[in-house]
Amino acid sequence: MGRVLCVTLVLVVFITAVTSTSGLKSVTKTQVLGFDWKNCGAPEAPAVLKTLTVSPDPISIPGALQASASGATSVELAAPLAVNVTLEKEVAGFWVRVPCLEDLGSCHYEDVCELLTLLTPPGQDCPEPLHTYGLPCRCPFGAGSYSLPLSDFELPVVELPSWLTNGNYRVIGVLGSGDAALGCLKLSLSLRSG
Repeated sequence: MGRVLCVTLVLVVFITAVTSTSGLKSVTKTQVLGFDWKNCGAPEAPAVLKTLTVSPDPISIPGALQASASGATSVELAAPLAVNVTLEKEVAGFWVRVPCLEDLGSCHYEDVCELLTLLTPPGQDCPEPLHTYGLPCRCPFGAGSYSLPLSDFELPVVELPSWLTNGNYRVIGVLGSGDAALGCLKLSLSLRSG
């Protein structure tokens, strides 16, 4: 699995952790439908996601998920490693940018390496299945190509703000270091909560 993919997967875990803060609505069941992705960076971008498959569709949260992925980076990804996230929600047929609220939405994260260290402190094994396959979960991420074989994940109950519980969403994440954009990933999905 490419180092940038490790960052992507750990960011998903981070976003899940962020949504567990106070002031958020506990949701008993959420479904993710129509999940799709694509690279949105320049063709010569150093960090790219090559493949990503997830099933089932819809994905139930909480519930079981299977995923596989591959990617590559031609440069070392080291601190400070910034991520700019743009989140848009479809409202009455128009895409509306969601502002950054409580570190969720269209936010700028100065150094995702610090966040990764909080999730998995030095000396602690990386979470499964990254540990099993020898994949890193903290910076620096050396240049290389890696893959995550089809693996099982158990998605926990999450708490979501009320504005994020139902609707169609587009997310663009731009990975950067200094003034250089290293990679870009665009996700689209629908959320249905009960």
